[in-house]
Order: sequence, then C-alpha cells, then structure tokens
Amino acid sequence: MTDLIYLKRLFQAYYQDEQKEIPPVSSFNLREFGFIPWEKKVFMKRHMKFENPKELRGYLLLDTPRHLYSSGSLYLEPDAREMENKHYQGCDLIIDIDVDHFYTPCKEKHDLWYCKECGAEGRGMPEKCPECKKSKFTKLNWVCNHCLDVAKNEIKKLIYNFLIPDFGISEKDMRIAFSGHRGYHLKVESEELRKLNSDERREIVDYLTGDNISFELLGLIEKSNEIYGLLKENRGWSQKILSKVEEVLRKPETEIKRMFLDKNQFGFKPFYATSFLNYKNDFLELITKGERNVWAIEGFGLTMWKNFLKEIAKQVGVELDEPVSIDIHRLIRYPGSLHGKTGFKVQEITLRELEKFNPLNEANEKLDPIVFTSSKNLTQKLEITENKIPITKIKGVEYGPYSKGEKIEVPHHIAVFLLCKEVAKTI
Repeated sequence: MTDLIYLKRLFQAYYQDEQKEIPPVSSFNLREFGFIPWEKKVFMKRHMKFENPKELRGYLLLDTPRHLYSSGSLYLEPDAREMENKHYQGCDLIIDIDVDHFYTPCKEKHDLWYCKECGAEGRGMPEKCPECKKSKFTKLNWVCNHCLDVAKNEIKKLIYNFLIPDFGISEKDMRIAFSGHRGYHLKVESEELRKLNSDERREIVDYLTGDNISFELLGLIEKSNEIYGLLKENRGWSQKILSKVEEVLRKPETEIKRMFLDKNQFGFKPFYATSFLNYKNDFLELITKGERNVWAIEGFGLTMWKNFLKEIAKQVGVELDEPVSIDIHRLIRYPGSLHGKTGFKVQEITLRELEKFNPLNEANEKLDPIVFTSSKNLTQKLEITENKIPITKIKGVEYGPYSKGEKIEVPHHIAVFLLCKEVAKTI
C-alpha cells in the first residue's frame, strides 16, 4: 500500500468516524463543489453540486479527496460545466490571507529552496537564485507559530481596521476559518457585496491593501519648495497612515533605525535614516497636533516622503491574495474538511475565538485542527526523503531538523503531517 493510499484511508476514516456531521454553508445547494483527488494525474474535479451536507458526506466516504472546496458564488445550476450555463446569482466577498504570498522573517529559518539550474540552495524566499540569477526553484514551504501569528494579525487588522469601521460589515456576516496550512480565510456573506462585479472587487482590494494609493489626494503636496503633509483629521487612509507613523516613531530608536535600514521595510541609506532620527521628536510633535503643517527633514524631498509613506501604507494595508478576492468564480476550502498538505482540519472560528486560537497548539479540543493525535500515543517509523527538513514544533514539542535518509519514529499526527508534506515515507 502506497503512502498516498494510506493517507486517503486515514482521511476516509476521519470523515466516517470523527466528522459525522459536515458543517453546512449558507445556500448550500447553490454552491459549486470541487475536489483535488489523491491521484497525481488529475488536478481538480469541479462543476459538482450537492443538495445537502448528508449527500456531500456520502461522496466523501465513497471517493475521499485530498482537498475539498466550495464556491463563493451562488448558481441556479452549479453543476453546469460552462460558466454561462450556471446562471450566476452573486458571490460572497472572499479574502485569503496566506503567508505563502508575503515575506515573514521566520522564512529565513524554515523555508528552503533549491535552484534547478545551478544546484545552489538556501533559506527564505528569494525571487531569483543569488548564484545564477535564474528563477527555477524547488521550494519547501514550512509552517511555524510565528507564520500563523502574522497571518492572524493580518486578519484582525482586516476586520478591525477596515471591514467594520470603513465598510460597516457586521460580525454576523463574517465567516472566519483557519485554512489548515499557513493562513486564514474570511468570507463575507452580504447581499450587497454579492452584487459586486470583478472590477468593483478590485477597487475594494486596492483600498484594503493600499495599492495604487495617491498621497497627493491625501494631502501630500509641494509648494514653494516646502512639503505639506497629511492631515490626521481626515478619516480613512490619511488617519490610518499618521496613526501608524506615530506608532513607528514611538518605538526605541535602535528599533526604528533597524526598520529604516532593513531592505524588506524602508530600505533607507544610512544618511536618510540618521537624518530622520535627528528630526524624529520635532516631527512627532508636529503630526500629533493634527494641524496642516510643513514636513521638513533634511534630505527629504517629495520623492523620499513618498517612499517613506509607501512603506507606512504597506504596514497599514492588509497582505492578502488579491486574485482570490477579485475572481467571482473562485473556490475556497470547505470548513471541516482536511488539508491534504498537512492533514490539519479547515477550522471555522468566531471572531471572539480568533484572539486565543493557536492552530499548532490549540487548547480547546473542539477547535483543534490537528485531528490525528492518538489517544494511545501511537508512533510511526518514517524515512526522510527530502534533502533537509527544518524544525517542526507542534503541540509544544519540537521535531527535527532532519536530513535525507534519516530514519525516525514520531507520534502519529507528526507522521501524518510529514507524509502529507511528501518529505518522508513509511518504513
């Protein structure tokens, strides 16, 4: 029996014994369903419909998939193979926050890459190989508590800084879920938002991320060789930016300087970082008055101020997977299903539960996405098949690092995780 068949049977047993009731989503029979099977030759089966969760569960037991999805869109005929025949009725606003798509410092420790061209290897997420400058990589993306904390902070920022105050979205219309891997999904089930087309969703995404923001429209102008800055009394982005500036400038100077020089943040040259710090207290006093004022720091012309504000806007905005929110025909992971790359459950949580939720070490058994822990403390023997595997910390215990050919014995849930990642094989 191959490891993929073994995992398929494990997933099947989970749906049979543990997940006897499939969580229903709203307008269930109007959703399109899609599945990624365990067989490598088939990418996705989609254009399927089910009348109720019981019917879906029957399918999961009959032909257990590796990944299960449903649409954000509602259709009168969700199983029609051509989009124009589905009779589209609208789409929920879907937001996917996944650290795969943006930089986090912890990736320098646990995300590994191998260049297919020259054989170089390293850690982090470079766009090109530092050695041969080519872009053909084999990547191993890992997961840690810091990754997931960053993702959780982004979803909190999305909700508390944008959706509630700026869009007036009610908590009762939000559906939050841990994705089962390195992020969170949020679905807004609102009749008004369902009417939006892709272009209108693009505008929402731009607002949430701060992309294409015009600082001139927010008040940044140059007159008679003087720079006039933003006003805190202006609500929306102007207020958000100045609040973030205050937050940054109230940090210890050593930390501010590090941020200013960091190429992944402001990327200032030493002169500009020193100049800003010399004027920091005066500038902080100026912007906290809330009056229209002249922004005067040595070396800072309009271009430098824009560069500064771009990084501030980046920190204010939400890091999200933009195509997911724009595409009205996108599928999203179904709550309660298993993620085929980890064996973790796609766990729905309320806004109140979000604050304390810890996917890799969740204390609340009902919310714990790690479903393959063994009550009998069963272990499994594996052989590592990947060149290197970083440290894995789950349930408060560290495993690894491991190297290719190494034989290990680990708890059942760790074995499932490594097998789903396809970095090990059973022995």
